[in-house]
Amino acid sequence: MIKVACLTKGSTSDEAAKYLFGAHNDSIEYTYPRMIADVFLATAEGRTDYSIIPIENTIDGSVSLHTDWLVDEVNLPIQAEWVYPSIQNLIGAASELLNDAGGLAYERITKVMSHPVAMAQCTQYLKRHLPHAELEHVGSTAEAVRIVRDNPGRGWAAIGQVSAAADNNLSVLESAVTDHDNNYTRFLLVGHEPFTIRESAAHKTSILITMPEDYPGALHQVLSAFSWRRINLSRIESRPTKKKLGNYYFLIDIEMSLNTVLLPSAIAEIEAIGCQVRILGSYPSFKYVKA
Repeated sequence: MIKVACLTKGSTSDEAAKYLFGAHNDSIEYTYPRMIADVFLATAEGRTDYSIIPIENTIDGSVSLHTDWLVDEVNLPIQAEWVYPSIQNLIGAASELLNDAGGLAYERITKVMSHPVAMAQCTQYLKRHLPHAELEHVGSTAEAVRIVRDNPGRGWAAIGQVSAAADNNLSVLESAVTDHDNNYTRFLLVGHEPFTIRESAAHKTSILITMPEDYPGALHQVLSAFSWRRINLSRIESRPTKKKLGNYYFLIDIEMSLNTVLLPSAIAEIEAIGCQVRILGSYPSFKYVKA
Protein backbone atom coordinates (compact mmCIF):
# COMPACT_ATOMS: atom_id res chain seq x y z
CA MET A 1 0.00 0.00 0.00
CA ILE A 2 1.39 3.40 -1.05
CA LYS A 3 0.77 6.20 1.45
CA VAL A 4 0.15 9.69 0.09
CA ALA A 5 -0.32 13.00 1.95
CA CYS A 6 -2.64 15.50 0.31
CA LEU A 7 -4.52 18.65 1.24
CA THR A 8 -8.09 18.29 2.39
CA LYS A 9 -10.39 15.56 1.08
CA GLY A 10 -12.66 16.97 -1.62
CA SER A 11 -10.23 19.73 -2.58
CA THR A 12 -8.67 20.26 -6.03
CA SER A 13 -5.50 18.63 -4.67
CA ASP A 14 -7.51 15.53 -3.74
CA GLU A 15 -9.09 15.31 -7.19
CA ALA A 16 -5.73 15.90 -8.85
CA ALA A 17 -4.08 13.16 -6.78
CA LYS A 18 -6.72 10.64 -7.78
CA TYR A 19 -6.24 11.66 -11.41
CA LEU A 20 -2.49 11.01 -11.21
CA PHE A 21 -2.80 7.56 -9.63
CA GLY A 22 -5.81 6.68 -11.80
CA ALA A 23 -6.56 2.96 -11.90
CA HIS A 24 -4.16 2.36 -8.99
CA ASN A 25 -6.18 4.36 -6.44
CA ASP A 26 -7.33 1.16 -4.72
CA SER A 27 -3.72 0.60 -3.67
CA ILE A 28 -3.28 4.15 -2.33
CA GLU A 29 -3.85 5.15 1.28
CA TYR A 30 -4.53 8.89 1.46
CA THR A 31 -4.05 11.09 4.50
CA TYR A 32 -5.41 14.63 4.58
CA PRO A 33 -3.52 17.15 6.77
CA ARG A 34 -5.17 20.56 6.99
CA MET A 35 -2.00 22.62 6.49
CA ILE A 36 0.54 22.45 3.65
CA ALA A 37 3.37 22.30 6.20
CA ASP A 38 1.90 19.07 7.56
CA VAL A 39 1.58 17.67 4.02
CA PHE A 40 5.31 18.19 3.48
CA LEU A 41 6.24 16.89 6.92
CA ALA A 42 4.18 13.71 6.55
CA THR A 43 6.63 12.54 3.87
CA ALA A 44 9.74 14.23 5.26
CA GLU A 45 9.21 12.40 8.55
CA GLY A 46 8.52 9.06 6.86
CA ARG A 47 4.82 8.72 7.68
CA THR A 48 3.86 8.73 3.98
CA ASP A 49 5.67 7.79 0.77
CA TYR A 50 4.68 10.90 -1.19
CA SER A 51 3.16 14.35 -0.80
CA ILE A 52 0.96 16.19 -3.30
CA ILE A 53 1.96 19.87 -3.69
CA PRO A 54 0.09 22.51 -5.76
CA ILE A 55 2.91 24.71 -7.03
CA GLU A 56 1.59 26.95 -9.83
CA ASN A 57 -1.74 28.21 -11.18
CA THR A 58 -2.73 29.77 -14.49
CA ILE A 59 -4.31 32.81 -12.83
CA ASP A 60 -2.33 33.26 -9.61
CA GLY A 61 1.10 32.11 -10.79
CA SER A 62 3.54 30.36 -8.44
CA VAL A 63 2.49 29.49 -4.90
CA SER A 64 5.37 31.14 -3.03
CA LEU A 65 4.74 29.48 0.33
CA HIS A 66 4.84 25.99 -1.19
CA THR A 67 7.96 26.84 -3.21
CA ASP A 68 9.73 28.06 -0.08
CA TRP A 69 8.87 24.86 1.77
CA LEU A 70 10.21 22.77 -1.10
CA VAL A 71 13.46 24.74 -1.20
CA ASP A 72 14.14 25.76 2.40
CA GLU A 73 12.34 23.41 4.78
CA VAL A 74 12.53 19.84 3.43
CA ASN A 75 14.73 17.72 1.19
CA LEU A 76 12.14 15.91 -0.90
CA PRO A 77 12.97 15.29 -4.58
CA ILE A 78 10.30 15.97 -7.20
CA GLN A 79 9.17 12.61 -8.63
CA ALA A 80 6.42 13.73 -11.05
CA GLU A 81 4.45 16.75 -12.22
CA TRP A 82 1.04 17.02 -13.79
CA VAL A 83 -1.52 19.66 -14.67
CA TYR A 84 -5.14 19.49 -13.54
CA PRO A 85 -8.06 21.86 -14.19
CA SER A 86 -9.12 24.03 -11.25
CA ILE A 87 -12.87 24.15 -11.80
CA GLN A 88 -14.62 26.05 -9.02
CA ASN A 89 -18.35 25.79 -8.38
CA LEU A 90 -20.84 27.59 -6.17
CA ILE A 91 -22.09 25.07 -3.61
CA GLY A 92 -24.90 25.21 -1.08
CA ALA A 93 -28.28 23.84 -0.03
CA ALA A 94 -30.68 23.84 -2.97
CA SER A 95 -33.69 23.96 -0.64
CA GLU A 96 -32.49 27.33 0.72
CA LEU A 97 -30.94 29.05 -2.26
CA LEU A 98 -33.00 28.08 -5.31
CA ASN A 99 -36.25 29.89 -6.13
CA ASP A 100 -39.58 28.26 -6.95
CA ALA A 101 -38.64 28.08 -10.63
CA GLY A 102 -35.43 26.20 -9.82
CA GLY A 103 -33.16 29.16 -10.51
CA LEU A 104 -30.46 30.46 -8.20
CA ALA A 105 -31.75 33.20 -5.89
CA TYR A 106 -28.59 35.27 -5.52
CA GLU A 107 -30.28 37.65 -3.09
CA ARG A 108 -30.71 34.83 -0.56
CA ILE A 109 -26.96 34.25 -0.32
CA THR A 110 -25.55 36.20 2.63
CA LYS A 111 -22.01 34.81 2.77
CA VAL A 112 -19.61 33.02 0.42
CA MET A 113 -16.58 31.23 1.81
CA SER A 114 -13.61 29.46 0.28
CA HIS A 115 -9.83 29.24 0.20
CA PRO A 116 -8.35 32.66 -0.75
CA VAL A 117 -6.81 31.30 -3.98
CA ALA A 118 -10.10 29.78 -5.11
CA MET A 119 -11.93 32.97 -4.18
CA ALA A 120 -9.49 35.04 -6.23
CA GLN A 121 -10.16 32.85 -9.25
CA CYS A 122 -13.84 33.87 -9.10
CA THR A 123 -13.46 37.62 -8.48
CA GLN A 124 -15.51 38.84 -11.44
CA TYR A 125 -18.28 36.30 -10.86
CA LEU A 126 -18.62 37.39 -7.24
CA LYS A 127 -18.64 41.11 -8.15
CA ARG A 128 -21.25 40.55 -10.85
CA HIS A 129 -23.68 38.26 -9.01
CA LEU A 130 -22.96 38.54 -5.28
CA PRO A 131 -21.68 42.06 -4.48
CA HIS A 132 -23.91 42.11 -1.38
CA ALA A 133 -22.55 38.87 0.10
CA GLU A 134 -19.87 38.73 2.79
CA LEU A 135 -16.71 36.96 1.60
CA GLU A 136 -14.81 34.81 4.10
CA HIS A 137 -11.50 32.99 3.63
CA VAL A 138 -11.00 29.57 5.20
CA GLY A 139 -8.24 26.94 5.09
CA SER A 140 -9.46 25.01 2.05
CA THR A 141 -12.36 24.75 -0.39
CA ALA A 142 -13.39 21.46 1.22
CA GLU A 143 -13.47 23.11 4.66
CA ALA A 144 -15.71 25.84 3.24
CA VAL A 145 -18.18 23.25 1.98
CA ARG A 146 -18.23 21.50 5.36
CA ILE A 147 -18.90 24.79 7.18
CA VAL A 148 -21.84 25.49 4.86
CA ARG A 149 -23.18 21.98 5.52
CA ASP A 150 -22.96 22.52 9.28
CA ASN A 151 -24.77 25.89 9.18
CA PRO A 152 -28.10 25.34 7.42
CA GLY A 153 -30.65 28.12 7.11
CA ARG A 154 -28.14 30.97 7.15
CA GLY A 155 -27.87 31.64 3.43
CA TRP A 156 -24.25 30.55 3.23
CA ALA A 157 -22.56 29.16 0.12
CA ALA A 158 -19.08 27.87 -0.68
CA ILE A 159 -16.79 27.85 -3.68
CA GLY A 160 -15.35 24.41 -4.20
CA GLN A 161 -15.29 21.11 -6.06
CA VAL A 162 -18.10 18.83 -7.21
CA SER A 163 -16.71 15.94 -5.15
CA ALA A 164 -16.89 18.03 -1.95
CA ALA A 165 -20.54 18.88 -2.66
CA ALA A 166 -21.35 15.19 -3.08
CA ASP A 167 -19.44 14.18 0.06
CA ASN A 168 -21.42 16.71 2.12
CA ASN A 169 -24.89 16.20 0.60
CA LEU A 170 -24.98 19.68 -0.87
CA SER A 171 -25.81 20.87 -4.38
CA VAL A 172 -23.79 22.55 -7.10
CA LEU A 173 -25.86 25.72 -7.40
CA GLU A 174 -23.83 27.04 -10.33
CA SER A 175 -20.99 25.24 -12.06
CA ALA A 176 -17.70 26.58 -13.46
CA VAL A 177 -17.81 30.02 -11.79
CA THR A 178 -14.13 30.78 -12.37
CA ASP A 179 -13.40 33.92 -14.35
CA HIS A 180 -11.27 32.10 -16.94
CA ASP A 181 -11.93 28.83 -18.75
CA ASN A 182 -8.23 27.93 -18.92
CA ASN A 183 -7.68 27.76 -15.16
CA TYR A 184 -5.22 24.95 -14.49
CA THR A 185 -3.01 24.07 -11.54
CA ARG A 186 0.38 22.42 -11.77
CA PHE A 187 1.03 19.81 -9.08
CA LEU A 188 4.22 18.14 -7.88
CA LEU A 189 4.61 14.69 -6.40
CA VAL A 190 7.49 14.77 -3.92
CA GLY A 191 9.10 11.88 -2.08
CA HIS A 192 12.17 9.67 -1.96
CA GLU A 193 11.05 6.88 -4.33
CA PRO A 194 10.80 7.27 -8.13
CA PHE A 195 7.25 7.37 -9.53
CA THR A 196 6.82 4.26 -11.70
CA ILE A 197 3.06 3.71 -11.74
CA ARG A 198 2.61 5.56 -15.03
CA GLU A 199 4.95 6.39 -17.88
CA SER A 200 5.30 9.58 -19.87
CA ALA A 201 7.31 10.48 -22.95
CA ALA A 202 7.82 13.99 -21.54
CA HIS A 203 10.39 14.63 -18.80
CA LYS A 204 11.53 17.69 -16.91
CA THR A 205 14.35 18.63 -14.57
CA SER A 206 14.11 21.34 -11.92
CA ILE A 207 17.23 23.03 -10.56
CA LEU A 208 18.01 25.75 -8.05
CA ILE A 209 20.86 28.12 -8.90
CA THR A 210 22.56 30.46 -6.45
CA MET A 211 24.74 33.08 -8.12
CA PRO A 212 28.21 34.14 -6.95
CA GLU A 213 27.93 37.65 -5.48
CA ASP A 214 31.07 38.99 -7.19
CA TYR A 215 30.51 37.74 -10.75
CA PRO A 216 28.88 40.35 -13.03
CA GLY A 217 26.86 38.84 -15.87
CA ALA A 218 26.45 35.46 -14.15
CA LEU A 219 22.75 35.15 -15.03
CA HIS A 220 23.54 35.86 -18.69
CA GLN A 221 26.15 33.11 -18.71
CA VAL A 222 23.76 30.69 -16.99
CA LEU A 223 21.14 31.24 -19.66
CA SER A 224 23.77 31.03 -22.41
CA ALA A 225 24.76 27.55 -21.20
CA PHE A 226 21.24 26.39 -22.07
CA SER A 227 20.75 28.58 -25.12
CA TRP A 228 23.65 27.43 -27.29
CA ARG A 229 22.78 23.79 -26.52
CA ARG A 230 19.16 24.47 -27.59
CA ILE A 231 17.83 23.32 -24.22
CA ASN A 232 14.32 24.66 -23.63
CA LEU A 233 13.45 26.25 -20.29
CA SER A 234 9.76 26.24 -19.32
CA ARG A 235 10.08 28.47 -16.23
CA ILE A 236 12.56 30.82 -14.58
CA GLU A 237 11.63 32.29 -11.22
CA SER A 238 13.67 34.32 -8.74
CA ARG A 239 13.12 33.97 -4.99
CA PRO A 240 14.92 35.73 -2.11
CA THR A 241 17.53 33.62 -0.34
CA LYS A 242 16.40 35.17 2.98
CA LYS A 243 20.05 35.69 3.86
CA LYS A 244 20.67 39.19 2.54
CA LEU A 245 18.56 41.95 0.96
CA GLY A 246 18.88 41.81 -2.82
CA ASN A 247 20.26 38.26 -2.77
CA TYR A 248 18.24 35.82 -4.88
CA TYR A 249 18.33 32.29 -6.13
CA PHE A 250 16.79 31.15 -9.41
CA LEU A 251 14.41 28.24 -9.91
CA ILE A 252 14.61 26.85 -13.42
CA ASP A 253 12.42 24.15 -14.99
CA ILE A 254 14.07 22.45 -17.95
CA GLU A 255 12.25 20.39 -20.57
CA MET A 256 14.82 17.62 -20.57
CA SER A 257 15.73 14.62 -18.43
CA LEU A 258 18.96 14.62 -16.47
CA ASN A 259 19.73 11.31 -18.15
CA THR A 260 21.01 13.02 -21.30
CA VAL A 261 24.37 14.23 -22.54
CA LEU A 262 23.48 17.90 -22.96
CA LEU A 263 21.94 18.79 -19.61
CA PRO A 264 24.74 17.53 -17.28
CA SER A 265 27.28 19.37 -19.42
CA ALA A 266 25.24 22.60 -19.17
CA ILE A 267 25.10 22.24 -15.39
CA ALA A 268 28.87 21.63 -15.26
CA GLU A 269 29.43 24.84 -17.25
CA ILE A 270 27.23 26.78 -14.83
CA GLU A 271 29.11 25.42 -11.83
CA ALA A 272 32.42 26.32 -13.48
CA ILE A 273 31.61 30.04 -13.22
CA GLY A 274 31.05 29.69 -9.47
CA CYS A 275 27.29 29.10 -9.28
CA GLN A 276 25.84 26.60 -6.83
CA VAL A 277 23.43 24.17 -8.49
CA ARG A 278 20.97 22.01 -6.57
CA ILE A 279 18.95 19.37 -8.41
CA LEU A 280 15.35 19.44 -7.16
CA GLY A 281 14.32 16.50 -9.31
CA SER A 282 14.29 14.93 -12.77
CA TYR A 283 10.87 13.45 -13.37
CA PRO A 284 8.05 12.48 -15.79
CA SER A 285 5.63 15.23 -16.80
CA PHE A 286 1.97 14.38 -17.43
CA LYS A 287 -0.58 16.39 -19.39
CA TYR A 288 -4.23 16.39 -18.37
CA VAL A 289 -6.46 14.40 -20.71
CA LYS A 290 -10.20 14.83 -20.18
CA ALA A 291 -11.90 11.49 -19.63
